[in-house]
Amino acid sequence: MAVIDSSEPHVSPRRGSALEVLRVALWLGLTSFGGPVAHLGYFREEYVRRRRWLDDATYADLVALCQFLPGPASSQVGIAIGTLRAGWLGGLLAFIGFTLPSAIAMVLFAYGLAAFNVTDAGWLHGLKVAAVAVVANALWGMAPGLATGRVRAAIAILAACVVLLVPSAVAQVLVIVVGGLVGWRLLGVAGGVEGATRHDLPARGRRAATVLLVAFFALLVLLPIARTAFPSQALAMIDVNYRVGSLVFGGGHVVLPLLRSEVVPTGWVAADPFLAGYGAAQAVPGPLFTFAAFLGAVQGPQPNGWLGAVVSLGAIYVPSFLLVWGTLPFWDRLRTIASFQAVLRGMGAAVVGILLAALYDPVWTSAILGPRDFALAVVCFGMLALWRVPPWAVVVVAAVGGALSSM
Repeated sequence: MAVIDSSEPHVSPRRGSALEVLRVALWLGLTSFGGPVAHLGYFREEYVRRRRWLDDATYADLVALCQFLPGPASSQVGIAIGTLRAGWLGGLLAFIGFTLPSAIAMVLFAYGLAAFNVTDAGWLHGLKVAAVAVVANALWGMAPGLATGRVRAAIAILAACVVLLVPSAVAQVLVIVVGGLVGWRLLGVAGGVEGATRHDLPARGRRAATVLLVAFFALLVLLPIARTAFPSQALAMIDVNYRVGSLVFGGGHVVLPLLRSEVVPTGWVAADPFLAGYGAAQAVPGPLFTFAAFLGAVQGPQPNGWLGAVVSLGAIYVPSFLLVWGTLPFWDRLRTIASFQAVLRGMGAAVVGILLAALYDPVWTSAILGPRDFALAVVCFGMLALWRVPPWAVVVVAAVGGALSSM
């Protein structure tokens, strides 16, 4: 990542137009291919280098904050930058602009699956093979940073074993919690954090921020209760997506096993469309979390369409708003607490284990049915991990390969 010369012209004033934020975020939503890490590069180029809405140091702090929070890190960085630029409305419009293009594309894909009988189509199976390569590449990239050392490697391996042997959403949540507790006890490093505030992140609005954090935890507890007391598919969708959005540590790819454990066993979405939608999500720009819009559209005995997409997408992103807006004023203090960082290191290792388990089941078991599938998956993985081919191009290659293989 390039470094900006500190002698360059001043950064723009923090306050700006919410519509300006929407316009820039919409452009990023249309052009930001490549996943969360690539998104952060696009953001820095646009917000820091080109428009000078903030400096490199403040941007680094925002990235660090959103990496520590559960949820989609790149979307949360965009929400934080929009909030710094134009208040809460700016944060909301930054999210809408960045998310809308890929959400629309995923819903249109859902309608295409419903309109045409493509369950056995070769290109659709190719998308499932692409998912193998994508998840393997995510694991390849995450493990060196999140599961290094004996303790974290052990957490990851045990988490994978538990999730494979007890395939349920409860087991996944428990391994994340236990991973955090083990990290708190065994991964603390004295003096390993900085003790001084370096950048001008907003310290005001702490009372409102506290209310938002309380709301985050209250919804996490109350939504399952409300779902039990007032059974309805809409409330169940909100509960599932909110919980997943609150517990996804480690990036968008971890949303795959969490959502699958909620929607496939219940019969809301069949296994084949689930993996096909996940593969298609790699081919569109913007955040991977718009996969929730696809699931909301195809969910149920009768597909829910646009309404289901809006409900699911909104519910999975509400935790991000509550956490970013609730944590931003306190971040300069939180990042100096060694035990806080130790808990997050333990959770990160558990997430690697969950992703490892997901690579086997459902991704591998559903897609790799013979030598041709394995060969295609190896080629796609090499394109991603070794030759740095854009994910959308890899998905196209997998779809074509699946179609040719079925002939």
